[in-house]
Amino acid sequence: MVGGRARSAAPRDLAENPQAWPHADLSGHPPAAVVQAIAASLTGILAERRLSLRGLAAASGVNRQSIADLLVGRSWPDVATIALLETALAVRLWPEGTPAF
Repeated sequence: MVGGRARSAAPRDLAENPQAWPHADLSGHPPAAVVQAIAASLTGILAERRLSLRGLAAASGVNRQSIADLLVGRSWPDVATIALLETALAVRLWPEGTPAF
């Protein structure tokens, strides 16, 4: 697996309180914190625009289940997924001031 064992656990499982996702403390896990920030931003955008997962999947070409897994912290999204979502929504999801790992 690309990234080795660093991604053997889901991002949410690296939080002390996974139930707090997407607002859990992940200060000791910078890559998981980036995924969490993306999930939190995406959750807000979907709610603000009243856009369903099915609608975003159709607009972006990203599988609906992949979007759902990202939102709940079950997966490590790849660059292509983030790029497709950002393009479809015309927003930046990658958090400002965060290095690209």
